[in-house]
Amino acid sequence: QVQLRESGGGLVQAGDSLRLSCAASGRTLSSYTVGWFRQAPGKEREFVSLISWRPGTAHYADSVKGRFTISRDNNKNTVYLQMNSLKPEDTAVYYCATSLALATDDQKVYGYWGQGAQVTVSS
Repeated sequence: QVQLRESGGGLVQAGDSLRLSCAASGRTLSSYTVGWFRQAPGKEREFVSLISWRPGTAHYADSVKGRFTISRDNNKNTVYLQMNSLKPEDTAVYYCATSLALATDDQKVYGYWGQGAQVTVSS
């Protein structure tokens, strides 16, 4: 079993940056694809980014491409989401999750989820 914990959220102004962390315990994250998803108030949860267990494979939603960067530090068993040029529409609860799939944005194949981190971007 994998326990995931997100951290690094907060309240920032438009144009600022934040780095979210997804720390794992119980299993090594290097064996999993790790995805970031977000859910804004009144909206469905949506895919943001993923980093595959296969090195060099990362995907981004069009809405964050060029602004967000996903990475992993296997020594720390942690995956990061660097978020730059934040916009008010990035406001949401951000979740990390794990999947054994190579690279998918289908939430149904992500088995373990963190509790979420709030990101609020003011205009």
